[in-house]
Amino acid sequence: MKVIDRIRNTKETLFSFELLPPVKGHSIERLYNAIDPLMPFNPLNINITYHQQEVVYKKIDHKLMEKKVVRKRPGTVAISAAIKYRYKITVVPHLICGGFTREDTEDALIDLHFLGMNNLLVLRGDPPRGEKRFIPEEDGHAHAIDLVRQIMNMNKGIYLEEGLKNATPTDFSVGVAGYPEKHFEAPNMQTDLHYLKAKVNAGADYIVTQMFFDNQKFFDFVAACRNIGITVPIIPGIKPITYLNDLNLLPQTFSVDIPQDLVCEVKKCKTNAEARQVGVEWTAEQSRELKAAGVPVIHYYTIGVSDNIQQIAKRVF
Repeated sequence: MKVIDRIRNTKETLFSFELLPPVKGHSIERLYNAIDPLMPFNPLNINITYHQQEVVYKKIDHKLMEKKVVRKRPGTVAISAAIKYRYKITVVPHLICGGFTREDTEDALIDLHFLGMNNLLVLRGDPPRGEKRFIPEEDGHAHAIDLVRQIMNMNKGIYLEEGLKNATPTDFSVGVAGYPEKHFEAPNMQTDLHYLKAKVNAGADYIVTQMFFDNQKFFDFVAACRNIGITVPIIPGIKPITYLNDLNLLPQTFSVDIPQDLVCEVKKCKTNAEARQVGVEWTAEQSRELKAAGVPVIHYYTIGVSDNIQQIAKRVF
C-alpha cells in the first residue's frame, strides 16, 4: 500500500520510524533487533536511509592524492526488500542525488519497481563528510526536484533511453523533506518554502520534516506552507535527545535549535542514561501535543536505536 493512500484513509495519527542501514560488516540482525520492539505499534511504514560512502584522500607523493573508501553501508534496496518481506510492512527507501548519475538512479528505480516497493523519500542528500558544498555526480542531479521529475517521468513510462523496449510505467509515490527551521543553505524561509512548493508541484505526495524540538516551529511551518498553497499532508519528524553531547552535535549537524528548557534538563544529567530519559519524556510530550493537533503521522528518527522510541510509543499510541 502507498503511504499517501493509508494517510488519506485513516483519521487517527499513525506511527512511523526511520532506520540507518548497518555499517558494512555488521549483521542485518541489528536492524531486526531495532525493528522488533516497535512492531506492536502497527507502524505505517519503515524508512531506510541512504548514505554516500565515506572517503578520505591520502597523499601518495607531493602532487598526487589517492581516494580511499573508509566506510560503506549495505545497499538500501537490498535491506528494504529484506525488511518488506520479513515483516510484511510498507518500506520507504530513501533515494538521494549524491553519488548517483541519472542512469544509476534509473537502475535503482527499476530494481525497486521490480521488488514491488512503490514508496520513496526523495532527498538531495548531504555533502560527503568533510565537504562543505554538495557537488553532484557528472550527469547526476543537483537538486531533489530533478530527482522527483525523473521519477514522475518513469511513472509515465518515460525512461532515459528513447525507444527502450518493455519500458513499463512505474507507480511510485514520493515524499520530500521540509524544514521547519529552513534548510541551512537557504537564504531565508520564504525561499526555502518556494523550493518546497516546487517539489510538491513536480509530483511529491507528502512532506516529512526535519527534526525539531519546539512544536510551535512545526505549527508555524505548516501554516506558512498552507498560506502559499501547499496542500499535501505534512508529517512531523522528531528525534529524542539520546546522549549528553546531543546538545552540541544535533545543532551542528542538523542546524536545529534546542529549547532552553530542554537544554537545562539535559545539563542536569550526569550520564547518557539520564539524558536519554529526559529525551523520552520531552519527545513523548511533543508527540502527545502533535497527536492532539491531528497530525496524520508522527515519524521518529531512531538513528539505529529503538528502545527509547518504544518507551515513547507506549506513552502516545
